[in-house]
This record gives sequence, structure tokens and C-alpha cells, in this order.
Amino acid sequence: MSNPNESTPNGSPSSSPAASSPVPSNPVPSNSTAGNSPSINSAAIPAPVADVVETLDAAAAPEIAVQLGLNLEEYENVVATQGRVPTLTELYIYSLMWSEHCSYKHSKKQLRRFSSEGEHVLQGPGENAGVISVGDGWAVAFKMESHNHPSAIEPFEGAATGVGGIIRDIFTMGARPIASLDSLRFGTLDKPRQRYLFDGAVAGIGAYGNCLGVPTIGGEVYFEEAYEGNCLINAMAIGLMREENLTRAVGSGPGNLVVLIGSSTGRDGIGGASVLASQEFDEAAENKRPAVQVGDPFEEKLLIEVCLELLKRGLFVALGDLGAAGLTSSASEMASRGGVGIDIDVRKVPQREDAMQAFEIMVSESQERMLAVVRPDDLSEVKEACERWGVAWAAIGTITDTGRFVVRDSELPAGSDIVADMPAEMLAESAPEYDPFMKRPAYLDEAQGFDLTTLKHPHGVEELNAAFLSVLASPNIASKAWIWRQYDHQVMNNTVVLPGSDAAVLRIGDTGRGEMSTRGIAASTDCNGRYCYLDPYTGAQIALAESARNLACTGAEPAAITDCLNFGNPEKPEVFWTFSEAVRGLADACKFYDIPVISGNVSFYNESFGHAIYPTPVVGIVGLVEDISCVATAAFKQAGDTIILVGETDDELGGSEYLKVVHGLVAGCPPALDLELEGDIQRVVRTAVRQRLVASAHDCSEGGIAVALAESCIAGGIGATVALDDNLPSASSLFSETQSRILVSVTDANVTAFLTLLAEAEVPYSVIGEVGGALLEIEDKLTVSLKDIAHLYNTTLEHQVLTH
Repeated sequence: MSNPNESTPNGSPSSSPAASSPVPSNPVPSNSTAGNSPSINSAAIPAPVADVVETLDAAAAPEIAVQLGLNLEEYENVVATQGRVPTLTELYIYSLMWSEHCSYKHSKKQLRRFSSEGEHVLQGPGENAGVISVGDGWAVAFKMESHNHPSAIEPFEGAATGVGGIIRDIFTMGARPIASLDSLRFGTLDKPRQRYLFDGAVAGIGAYGNCLGVPTIGGEVYFEEAYEGNCLINAMAIGLMREENLTRAVGSGPGNLVVLIGSSTGRDGIGGASVLASQEFDEAAENKRPAVQVGDPFEEKLLIEVCLELLKRGLFVALGDLGAAGLTSSASEMASRGGVGIDIDVRKVPQREDAMQAFEIMVSESQERMLAVVRPDDLSEVKEACERWGVAWAAIGTITDTGRFVVRDSELPAGSDIVADMPAEMLAESAPEYDPFMKRPAYLDEAQGFDLTTLKHPHGVEELNAAFLSVLASPNIASKAWIWRQYDHQVMNNTVVLPGSDAAVLRIGDTGRGEMSTRGIAASTDCNGRYCYLDPYTGAQIALAESARNLACTGAEPAAITDCLNFGNPEKPEVFWTFSEAVRGLADACKFYDIPVISGNVSFYNESFGHAIYPTPVVGIVGLVEDISCVATAAFKQAGDTIILVGETDDELGGSEYLKVVHGLVAGCPPALDLELEGDIQRVVRTAVRQRLVASAHDCSEGGIAVALAESCIAGGIGATVALDDNLPSASSLFSETQSRILVSVTDANVTAFLTLLAEAEVPYSVIGEVGGALLEIEDKLTVSLKDIAHLYNTTLEHQVLTH
């Protein structure tokens, strides 16, 4: 039986590849990126296992390659690598493995600035997730990834499968998933489509995580016009394991079997990595809906259990998940890491749709699938476990010693059944690598040069009250409880600090000696895209500083980060400059604090109709908690406690929420960041929390000290009386977003010890007030009812979503 879409006897394609699966309608320009594609050393390429008789017509192949997302220079490299015109299956495979989403071809050089070495690191970048040691023989795997483009097309399924994909990355490492977080960005909620995207994405995250039984413990969301064309859905997951159970996706042992476990393969998600995630959106965006994957969390739950059982029993030589580029990516990366070859028969892959072509099977992104390497003698035990859990399985190929990635279609005549034969290393490790031209954006001079002193700021308590209420009611500031109430954040019974505080805290298990451990971990995600728009270097550093500050407020010490770097089209010089500066800033800050980057993701092409999102380098951080019984939260606890501001406030309204809400401006420079001062303040507050010297601790960030005070009052259900001694204009005093500030409350019994600790650390501080009463009063500036501000804070977001 012939395969009509692979090729015809004369070598010409018999029909367009779009006959069965979507192909982008707008080709990538052949000169879209100036860079350095790899030179092909034919002597280093393993010899093909056999002749591929049928190839594409030499005249037609370049056009098909461009339709699939390759540029002409890249196509020529494919030809040089193959030593001939490639087949359609090979072109599909190269187009995905060399896509931006899979190969990081525009970002690799920049990402080398990051350090992945650290005291706790067990596994850095290059695997499905990073892993750190957390004590008592326990290890934590974590990673963050984007699912932006699918979610902009189909928000429920896009966000849901984003959660499913990152969860698979975690248990692939041998860890049981114990938590997820999400960092979200949308346009403003006064627009119906943005409410649809927001509502759908939140529902998708909740539906998948809740069904899976993995708690969603934290995250963040911002609403800005810059994200109207491209929402951002960044999902982070955390898993727990014993150190000795760490597993890697490294193929080995020629003769071992390649086993596909989980859902059957369909046409959903074909082109997700190249059609969606590696191109800008335009008028044809809706036509890309078939490239959005569809998830089944119940299948994934079974997949988690059977895979963890088989890993524990030592029945897997290697394990990888099928994410972007599906079977192609997982298999080729596994072979490349192990320096082996792999031979797959697509007809052995369980399929849920009729007449699937070889290329469709290889690049499908159907969800809930895993790829394992199994010794032949262990196959019967793998089969028994899969059938007991009700999970489908199939042995689809073998590990070889050829170094080649070979795809067969056994429905084709014998002797001409090979539809793809490629060097595995060229697919996974030797994609083109570009160094794009970059240029400082022209808008920065105008934005940073705006004279904020020309603005008329509110004066007097009445005007300041009105401005404060406007800022507090901003969706960027208001309570996100409407979101996290839709998530099961306490399933598994490990959540110590719930969503709504600075960072979530989880207990992590026993001591390994049959005793419950007092240890825990804290996690947070952070990034202010507005800051990064105004200064990507400083903005990226603030993202790290604030995420670490959030951990300090709970008493946790940062151990490592993952990141999700969201930017526009890297082929545009001004966009790539912002990316380079953000990476430089984040790398410099990580090195200063000795915080390794152990995993992450780059999401480019977040543009619609030529308009890019704000540069948004999201940081996901995990820290260690020595004793979960002495963590702090943001809530004021009792009347009479002394309120102390650790740090000091400067006149820094650039990029602030106040400036946007009250004046309608995104301008000025973001707050300055003194890395040394930031580290000192985090250290002293972390020490105080661990010594039980503070009753509460809360990061002072967006909205300034006025919002920080309000949030601590609302969380504790108690008011406060405050006098600020910063000698600044009232608006700056209340709303400046100066960094390196933490608001704490301290009982009378601990005030002296805490002030002594601050003096010894030589950090600035001010004793500013006292907890108590039914009002939030800031002398000469603000007087508001706690009841009124709590209602406004707690209901604004839900009201904007449901009543527009």
C-alpha cells in the first residue's frame, strides 16, 4: 500500500500537505534572519541505514519547506545534512526540531550567560526539568513553560494542556507532582475578548489541575493593553522525589525497546511548535485552531501512577514526555543524549484517527503520552502494569547503534518503507544558531525622558483617598481570590501557606527515618512587564529580586530559579535588544546572589499585527524553609503590634501602578535596584522570621506602601494607624514603588530584639505605626474604612469579569 502524501513514483508530491494537516499559509521570508547556520561536516554524520528511494521533487521541496517554517538557508542545510532532497516526513521533522520553539535558535547564545551551578543543584538545563536537593534525601524537580500561542486561540484547552505538559515534565524526572503555579497576562478587562480569554484560561487551569489532584498554590496575573493580541500563559510545576529516584531521558542499550505509553495519537496539535509558537499572529490566526492540543487530565493521572510505579521498580531505562513536536522531539532528543540511534515504525503507534500519514504521526502533539526505553526482558512486566492501570502501550521501535533517527512505514512496500532517515544529533543538538542584529528601541528615550514633575498630583486627604481607592481597585492590585478559589490548592494536604500571601509554602515529607520532617519549600512567580518595557535590564533584575523577597517574607532562602522569557519577534532588532538586555540583567542578578538557573523556556513571536507584548521575563523561584512551623504571612495579627518598614522610600513613580491608573501613563524609569541592599534586607528579614521575631512580613511593591499596608490590614481583618517620615510629596510617599522594602509587624515582646537585628545588619528602617482599629489611617494622607477597602479589594476582579 502506497503513501500518497509522502511522494509519488516520479518524486513529486501528489497533494499538498494541508490535505491532512494544517500548514502555515504565510511563509517565513527566506532572508528573515541574519545569522550563522551550522556548517555541515558530512564526515561526522552517521551513514544512512538504507536508501530512501522516494523523495520530494527538488523544485517543489523548497516551497514546502518555507511553508513549514524553515527559511531557504535552513532548507539548504537540510539538503546538505541529508545528502539529497528530503522526504515530506523529514521536512516536517526538521521544521519542528529547528523551529524557534524547539531549538532556541535565536536565544541559545544569550542563554549561555546563565549559570546553572549551585549548592543544591542535582540536574540543570538540558533535561525535562531541573532538580535540586532539599534535605533529608529529598529532591524537588521544577520547571516553567509557556503555552501562550495555543491559549490565545483556544484559551481553555491551551491553558489546560499547558498545565498537563509541565506536569509531565516533572514526573518524567521521577518526581511526583505536588504543586503548580501560573503566571498570566491579558489585555484590559473592559474588552469582551480579554474577558473571554481570561475566564477560559483560568477555567482550563483549574479543570486540569483539579481533576489531576495537583494543587495550584500560587501565581500572578497582570492586565495591560500590550497583551491584548497575545495573552501569556506560563505554567510552573513542582515535584517531589527521593534523590536516588532521579531519572533522565537518555536513550541507551542497542536492542532495547522504545515503548509509547498513554493516549492514542490523533491530528490534534500538529504544527503546534512551528505553526503557533514560532510565528506572529495575523488575520489567519483563527485558522490555526487545529494546531491547539486537547487534554484529558484523567488519562494523565493514570499515566503519572503507572510511570512512577515502573520507575520505582527499575523497569525503565529512560523516560521522556511527548510535548512540542510530539514523538519526533522526545525520540530524537533521547537518542542524541545517549549517542545512540532509534528506529520507529509509525504503524505500531496507536492511532485514533483514520488514514494518518507518517508525518502526521511523527509530529502530532496529542497529549498524555510518554516514551520509555525498556529492556526486552522487562516488557512483560511493563505490559502488566499498564494494563492494570488501564493505560495503553505499544512497542513502536528499538534503540540502535547507528546514531540515526529512522522512521519506517510498514504499510509501504518492503525495501521502500523508510520515510525518514536522519542523524539524531543534527535534529536535537545542531539546529541553526543565530546572532540577530539588535538595536536599542527608539521609544525608550521618550518614555524614560518624560518629566514626571510636570504632573499634577492629588493633595489633601480627600484627593489622596480617591487616588488610593482607584489604585486599590486596579485589577493588577485587587485580590486574585476569584482566580484561586477555582483551584484546589489544598489537595494532598501539604499546603502550609495558601494563595494570597507573598509566597506559597509546602511541607516536603518525612526525614527518611520514619519521622515527619519540619522542612518545607516556598515558591513564587514574578515579573512586572511594565518595568521591563521601560528598562529591560533593571526590570528583569527586579523580577528576580521581588520573587526572592517574597520568599524572604516567609522565611525561605532561594535555592534556584526557572524562567519563562516572553518576547516579541526576535528577528526585529529592537525586540531582540530588549531580550538581550533582560537576559543580561537576570544573569547578572542571579550571579550576584549565587542563584542558579536550572530550567526554563523562551517564548518568542508574541506579536499580533506587528505589535509586540511588553518584554516579560517571568521568574519562578523555589526556596528552602528550615521549619514550617515558623513561617510568616502578610496578615497583621493583633492590635498593639508595632509596624516597621524595613528599607526606605524614594521618589520613584516611574512605571508605577499609580502613574498608570491615575494619570494614564506608562513612562519614566522603573525603580532603581541596589542588589547589595536588596540582599541585606532579605537576609535580615529571613533571619527574623526564622527566629520568630516578626508577626507578619509583606513585600512592598506594586501600589507602594499604601497598598502594602492595605493588603496586610485586609488579610488580618484589622486596621492600622501609621505616620510616614520620608519627607516626600504625598503621592510619592504613598505610591512610590521603591524596591528593597518589606513591611513587618512585631509584638511588643520582640520589638527590641528585632530592632537590634536591623541595627546589626546596618539596613535602613522606620518604625511607622501600630496595628489596630477599624480604619487604615496614614497621618495627613489617608483615612479609609477597613470594611470599605476590603469590599473593594475583594470584589473588584470578579465584578469586572462577570458584570461587563
